[in-house]
Amino acid sequence: MGFPRKSLFLILLLVLFTNLWPPQLAESASDYTTLVYKGCSKEAFTDPSGVYSQALSSLFGSLVSQSTKVKFFKATAGSGQTTIAGLFQCRGDLTNSDCYNCVSRLPVLSDKLCGKTIAARVQLLGCYMLYEVAGFEQISGMQMLFKTCGGKTGNGRGFEEKRDTAFSVMENGVVNSHGFYATSYQSLYVMGQCEGDVGDSDCGECVKNAVQRAEVECGGSVSGQVYLHKCFISYSYYSNGVPGGHSPFGSSSSSSSSGQNVGKTVAIIVGGAAGVAFLIICLLFARNLMKKHDGRCYICHYGIDVLSTSQFVYIPTSNSIS
Repeated sequence: MGFPRKSLFLILLLVLFTNLWPPQLAESASDYTTLVYKGCSKEAFTDPSGVYSQALSSLFGSLVSQSTKVKFFKATAGSGQTTIAGLFQCRGDLTNSDCYNCVSRLPVLSDKLCGKTIAARVQLLGCYMLYEVAGFEQISGMQMLFKTCGGKTGNGRGFEEKRDTAFSVMENGVVNSHGFYATSYQSLYVMGQCEGDVGDSDCGECVKNAVQRAEVECGGSVSGQVYLHKCFISYSYYSNGVPGGHSPFGSSSSSSSSGQNVGKTVAIIVGGAAGVAFLIICLLFARNLMKKHDGRCYICHYGIDVLSTSQFVYIPTSNSIS
């Protein structure tokens, strides 16, 4: 016993409209939670009574809870020799929800990567967290903690001049914007940020120092990131110009272009398949209607019109590029 013709038509129609809907390409997971580096003290704290662990847990809880409201926060927990101070900071372009999503990962990562050490710092692309037990030796705000330089060099005549001009714009911008600045200049995207409690003047000096490190140590590299204790900078060069609406730390522009081409191809294939499915539906329904309405197939006539306008090319928009 087969399906009624009307039921079969409705099922096929549902399949058709499901396939005609513009394909929603899954957004790639934002990379602001990608680990950049970790810094762990070689000295672990002895904690037979659990006092340090309790203070550290309390500190982490305070920091994570504040990350839903602000992008920088300092706190302490414990008392006397068991006092632990810590802070978190999110990148200036993150939303509050992204900031929380980033920071909430750090306590687990810190414990996993460093264990119960007397000081630790974990840096993700979008945020970082650090803590220090009372008495831990302080370091200069200008001390370099980590750097990375892009592998490609030799971007043609004038690249370093463009990069240095972009750096100069960023140095001024980070001071005038009170701690965070990101912009594009010709074919470069640059970003700088200082720790939240650093004054404008000191912030400018820190970023200037980081820029000098990048110029010397990364040279003609197409991209670079330099993290000092109190600030960081990053830059990326795009031979075809900085694309609009991109994440500073996403996939490469060539990958983005490739992804769009793949998306077009897939959309064309899906559209073609949907068109064939629609034609089959028309034919099946036409045969049914012709038996009842003297051979006049209204839905097939208009279905062909719909088919001719439904073979679109869906071009996905890439929001991540580096």
